[in-house]
Amino acid sequence: MQHDEVIWQTIRHQSNCSYMVTTETGDFCRNPYNLTGICNRSSCPLANSRYATIREDEGVFYLYMKSIERAHMPNKLWERVKLPKNCIKALEIVDKHLMYWPKFLVHKTKQRFVKLTQMRMRMRKLALKTREKIITMPRKLEKRDHRREKKAETAALIEKQIEKELLVRLKSIVYDYPTRDIQKDILKEIEKEIHKECEDEMESCMDEEMVNRNRVGTTSGLQVKINEPNVKLRKKPGVTVEIDYEDYGERVHVT
Repeated sequence: MQHDEVIWQTIRHQSNCSYMVTTETGDFCRNPYNLTGICNRSSCPLANSRYATIREDEGVFYLYMKSIERAHMPNKLWERVKLPKNCIKALEIVDKHLMYWPKFLVHKTKQRFVKLTQMRMRMRKLALKTREKIITMPRKLEKRDHRREKKAETAALIEKQIEKELLVRLKSIVYDYPTRDIQKDILKEIEKEIHKECEDEMESCMDEEMVNRNRVGTTSGLQVKINEPNVKLRKKPGVTVEIDYEDYGERVHVT
């Protein structure tokens, strides 16, 4: 038969409980079924054969109850009752199942249920707010990455290599090849135009010579000069022609 006082004396005084945590302010209990979180005789779930508590599982609250009749079956030791979301109805269910239990357990069970519902409401409100998330970054990893980046930059010298490559390409035929073909075509066209202009000038000179000859023939052996004011005559290449007139004994040079 289970004896609560013997269990408490054994846990508390003769051996150390694995759930007990001793601090400067007091002794606390880490057992998930503990009702108050304090390590004492009335709140210990191991030293009380009749015990009740509230636990949360995936957002749903359950009322856990332990009775001495199920002490010989550890897998069925705790009876679980699901509580509704409505706080008033949930408290009514707690009163119904803990009607003949000690008033201390009933009061602490209701108090725990109210605190858990308030905590869940605050969690939902905080989840809706946009808050800055602080993430810790290890300094060792940052320093290591920074050193690796510096080494890679010094080893690669990306900008200098790109500049050298561009200069080499400018000096080579990579960028100059198409311009050479264009320059050859342009030079050929210019040469053709020059040849045409020379031919036109030669024809115009020949025409002027014929005109001059005709004029010399009509002036009775006299030299004819045409001077226009403020006009510089352009010397064009021509052929010097000498004409002798036997009647007057004169010689006329025509250029």
